[in-house]
Amino acid sequence: MNRPSPREGARMCLGIPMQVLETDGFTARCTGRGEERRVNVMLIEEVPEGGWVLVHLDRAVRPLEVDEVEPLNRALDAILLAAKGENVDHLFADLMEKATA
Repeated sequence: MNRPSPREGARMCLGIPMQVLETDGFTARCTGRGEERRVNVMLIEEVPEGGWVLVHLDRAVRPLEVDEVEPLNRALDAILLAAKGENVDHLFADLMEKATA
């Protein structure tokens, strides 16, 4: 039986930052990256309405600090643009400046 190499058919799973709109302690209605969904929040500490969580497969995997949201969204934007063959340097200008300093 021929098995594909680990790189063939490899899939990457990503978490996305979402803001909690309301929660009952078990699930939360969240919004982020142009969509709204209900996510399971039972695996993390309580996050208040207005707080941010990292969501993977409709489960909040950890709370996020506000300053983590923009860099995560820029990285996700870069992945989408790079997959289309577009330049992503502008999304990481702050990192490029640090690298040349």
